[in-house]
Amino acid sequence: MDTNQHPYTVKISPPPWMMGVATVVGIIFVAFLVAQTRNVWRTYAFIGRSSETPHTIAISGEGRVTAIPDIATVSLGMQVEKKSVADAQRQNTETMNKLLSRLTALAIAKEDITTTEYSVYPQYDYDNGRQALRGYQVSQQVRIKIRDFEKITPVLGLIGELSLNQVGGLSFTIDDPEEFRQQARIKALEQAKKKAAALAQAAGVRLGRLVSFSESDSGMPTPYPVYAARGMGGGADMAAPEIAAGSQEVNVSVTVSYELE
Repeated sequence: MDTNQHPYTVKISPPPWMMGVATVVGIIFVAFLVAQTRNVWRTYAFIGRSSETPHTIAISGEGRVTAIPDIATVSLGMQVEKKSVADAQRQNTETMNKLLSRLTALAIAKEDITTTEYSVYPQYDYDNGRQALRGYQVSQQVRIKIRDFEKITPVLGLIGELSLNQVGGLSFTIDDPEEFRQQARIKALEQAKKKAAALAQAAGVRLGRLVSFSESDSGMPTPYPVYAARGMGGGADMAAPEIAAGSQEVNVSVTVSYELE
């Protein structure tokens, strides 16, 4: 008999509660490693930046720039009523073709003349609740952009010359207002910065860098209109008015935020 061999082998297993504890400890350890890894990455992402939210101040400013309009627009047209559509169209077309011819003679470019309306409507009379067709009304209007202000008075003179009876408001605009908006924007920013600096000084803090900016454009002001009475064309000897374009204000409002140090 070999004395080096053991006749019996005893296997000792840990109790079940110990296996459960080991599992819980393992889970906690893994969760700890994940949390640490996430914190390292978050720290790396914020290198060079403070994790604290900076104190800021928001202030508004307004800039105004006076500009001289360089575009005038006016709507001219004709309304004709006749027994038949053909007769109404014929007279309307004749008048409007004369208008376009006169505008061409005044060197108004074709691209500055836009047809804004052409309509045909039946017209009725009512007597004791009964409807009777009276005729047809044809209306046509064009919108004219005038770049040379010396031509405003001759264009308006066509109202009387051609007995036009559909005339809209004469208005003045700036063809490219962005240059003036930029000037107004700079003034608004300067005003906002001065206000913010004064407020920071009064509060005993130092003004830091600009962190946000927004603006609102009030647009071009509504110009005064010049009207001609509808349905009352003037005579050929009707004097055309002299028109002054005046000036307009371009306004820009800004809201900015600065850090406080």
